[in-house]
Amino acid sequence: MVNYRYLGNSGLKVSEITFGNWVTHASQVAEEAAVQTVHAALDAGITTFDTADVYANTAAESVLGRALAGQRRAGLEIFTKVYFPTGPKGPNDTGLSRKHIRESIDASLTRLGTDYVDLYQAHRYDYETPLEETMQAFADVVRQGKALYIGVSEWTAEQLREGHAIARELGVQLISNQPQYSMLHRVIEERVIPAADELGISQIVWSPMAQGVLSGKYLPGQPAPAGSRATDEKSGADFIESFMHDDILTAVQRLKPIATEAGLTMPQLAIAWVLQNPSVAAALVGASRPEQLAETVKASGVTLDADTLSAIDEALGDTVNRDPEHTYSVSPKRRLV
Repeated sequence: MVNYRYLGNSGLKVSEITFGNWVTHASQVAEEAAVQTVHAALDAGITTFDTADVYANTAAESVLGRALAGQRRAGLEIFTKVYFPTGPKGPNDTGLSRKHIRESIDASLTRLGTDYVDLYQAHRYDYETPLEETMQAFADVVRQGKALYIGVSEWTAEQLREGHAIARELGVQLISNQPQYSMLHRVIEERVIPAADELGISQIVWSPMAQGVLSGKYLPGQPAPAGSRATDEKSGADFIESFMHDDILTAVQRLKPIATEAGLTMPQLAIAWVLQNPSVAAALVGASRPEQLAETVKASGVTLDADTLSAIDEALGDTVNRDPEHTYSVSPKRRLV
């Protein structure tokens, strides 16, 4: 079963392995299979589910809502996000304006089939909307009882500090950031994590397996396996591209004996690694088949000793991206349309 951790400086506990439906529901996986994976997650002890209005252009939220129908709402933690263009993608169908946030939360709640979400997140930073306007709109969502807490995704250290200060003035809790983080992608470690720790903000990390590269199934000098994420544009092929280099794939192969020595599969080693960081409240995982989750959740509660962590660092060497400047290039400087 899955262990739980507090989310930021709050009393909310979340399953440290959280189910995310970015590249599966209503996109890669048919609805029947998607519902089966959600039920498998519940059976494995996962109670926290993360989605976003932009996933499959709102359809992923609807699938998740139907999959969770009939479950005890108080026993679930449901997260969603707002920022990217949705629907017909008109001029106000994107960003973090008061208008878009107000309309988006109501639409998300309808699709999810719930009266509130536990966490409502800014999917990116909106450079074209005053931060005060965004945080006031989020505070209104909380006061209306439509969300319990607020979070963000891929914000820089400075943006976290500014957003947290305004949220505090408004009397609401900004308790989480959702960045990419894995053995291969550690750009948040130098600046984002120290700032977040100081502010009482947890990390809910996405792509802990580096888009599947850390499974070890991609081999240097060989084409990607048919049907894998690297061959499917709907499954984030553009995201995995940065990892699909022979030096990285070769380094990943050196992790296999380390995983074996630790008694773990490669995916379990990757997820256990991010969970060793006390700043991480949860690792987001997806699944296209229910049986995948039965193995994934075994990473919960695993402790990697110092020798194992050192061996991982040595195996990966200089293929790891640690550049903190990367955090400044994730949010678009202009809204997407």
